[in-house]
Amino acid sequence: QAMQLGMIGLGKMGGNMARRLRRADIEVVGFDRGADVMQGLADDCGLVPADSLQALVGKLDAPRRVWLMLPAGEITESAIDELRDLLEPGDVLVDGANSFYKDSMRRAASLAESGIHFVDAGVSGGVWGLDNGYALMVGGSDDAFGGIQPIIEVLAPATDRGWIHTGPAGSGHFVKMIHNGIEYGMM
Repeated sequence: QAMQLGMIGLGKMGGNMARRLRRADIEVVGFDRGADVMQGLADDCGLVPADSLQALVGKLDAPRRVWLMLPAGEITESAIDELRDLLEPGDVLVDGANSFYKDSMRRAASLAESGIHFVDAGVSGGVWGLDNGYALMVGGSDDAFGGIQPIIEVLAPATDRGWIHTGPAGSGHFVKMIHNGIEYGMM
């Protein structure tokens, strides 16, 4: 059966990540508050639209992989709270926002109590990522990372470069914070 990913938040980054995954024949079930955004991606690349988080989870086979590309802070927090009740032990939840690493450590510990793997992924690449691939700084346990490594390898420029498993949960967003500091310093 084809590999699947649920993608929540289909803005510029999330939408292009969905397109890149579809090019590799990964089935993407997507949710965005903008129905027109979902329909556009459905027409463009064959994304499967879902009209709620519950519907998205229902369209994925276990163990599920769900990737959040929402703004950091309250929006991401409330999505994680809702998904905690929808996902099952063994599922993997990835936060691709620029969340504060201590929030990621807290979320990982909290989700672990429900048997849900949490991965924090710092994603860099902007509008060029669709064609060139994204740089990914990924934190999480070995089990959690193993569940999404094939997805990471498709999103990255190549299977063997452009991504790093930085260590336990929180470390991906920590490294992304350092990356941003260096990048903004250079600019």
